[in-house]
Amino acid sequence: MWGITDRRHFVKHAAAFGAFSLTAESFISALQAQAPTMKKKNKSLIVIHFGGGYPAIDFWEDKDPHPNMGETKSAATAVSGIKINRLLPKIGAQMNSAAIIRTLKSTEGDHMRGTRVMFTGLPVNPLVEQPHVGSKVAWYYRETEGELPAFITVGGGGGVGAGFLGQKYGALPISQPGRPPENASIPTEVGLDRMNRRGDLFSRLEGGFQKSTGSERDAARAHQEVYDKALSLVISKNKDVFSLDKDADGKAIKLKTEYGTGAFGQGCLLARKLTESGAACVEVNTGGWDMHNGVFTALERRLPEIDNGIGTLLKDLKERGRLEDTVVVTLSEFGRTIRVNNNAGRDHNPGLWSVMIAGGNIKGGQVYGKTSEGADSIVENPVSTGDLFATIYAALGFEKDAQIRDSLGRPSPLAGEKAKVIQTLIKNA
Repeated sequence: MWGITDRRHFVKHAAAFGAFSLTAESFISALQAQAPTMKKKNKSLIVIHFGGGYPAIDFWEDKDPHPNMGETKSAATAVSGIKINRLLPKIGAQMNSAAIIRTLKSTEGDHMRGTRVMFTGLPVNPLVEQPHVGSKVAWYYRETEGELPAFITVGGGGGVGAGFLGQKYGALPISQPGRPPENASIPTEVGLDRMNRRGDLFSRLEGGFQKSTGSERDAARAHQEVYDKALSLVISKNKDVFSLDKDADGKAIKLKTEYGTGAFGQGCLLARKLTESGAACVEVNTGGWDMHNGVFTALERRLPEIDNGIGTLLKDLKERGRLEDTVVVTLSEFGRTIRVNNNAGRDHNPGLWSVMIAGGNIKGGQVYGKTSEGADSIVENPVSTGDLFATIYAALGFEKDAQIRDSLGRPSPLAGEKAKVIQTLIKNA
């Protein structure tokens, strides 16, 4: 598997050795020529990653004062009849743009297996390593890829890599919002001209290996593709896109403080800036949510930061005219139990939980699925993991019959064979 570690490895060594088949200037010029097309045609995906299994019932349900809700209290939002946690007022103010799916049923209660299911959209298969949804989105947009890496993680990824798609579609990690990727500067002792010469030499060497196989999945070809991408970032004049000092147009960022000063809020701001600059998918990590103990105390402390980040992200995208071009979704490996345990916590529960999705082709201002009075059973419209991912791809505007081929060349729908789009959530469906 090629994952985050490998991508960091390539960025580091591209800076030292170079890996360019074209000259740096012509390569960058070609990518810049493609960028306007990408921005015009393609939507982007921002994944808000709640690692550890977040207590979705305490975020998106409205069944208080039922005992199952514990100390969680809901409050009205901008949409009449929709209530969410009272500690999420900024998200509530943007509810016209967002939809809540309250009847999601996933299949895995184990952290590792649950993460694989919920970040690939498909069941765990020991014979086929499925790609992260961000890798799939990057692959789908491969013909119009811009200068930026297509898939970027902020604050740590979830451990799911590019799978059978290979390292070219793996994630570039940003450990701290506001700082550029590690090793993304030209060494002072090398300089651009020497980088170009080294790149040409590397290209000739790699070209010999590639000709020896003639395979589309040739390892040397994949190796050079990643190095090309890494070097394009190293020599790019656009590394300022990773800075949070100014916006891409050179102007001050208006809502920087409103996002919050913590890593998550600033990560959401960076995600907005990166997708606006051409990234296909950005995953922002919120930290750990494995709340077997003291869930309500933790939520009082942590939800304001989540509200600042997501609520301001939705507001910012809307004000900048980018919300229809950007899908935002909350993902976790599973939800948590309806009933509170003896330690005032909630345990693992993949059988019934919720997500929020907004932007792109999503028709906001609605709740899909109905739960019982105690939010402990599904009354109407159960949603499978495949259905959720089919809806995400529809929100991005992907073709209905889009397929992907695995490492054995076998075709399958992006979201799986039985997945169905939730039509009521999609505009003009």
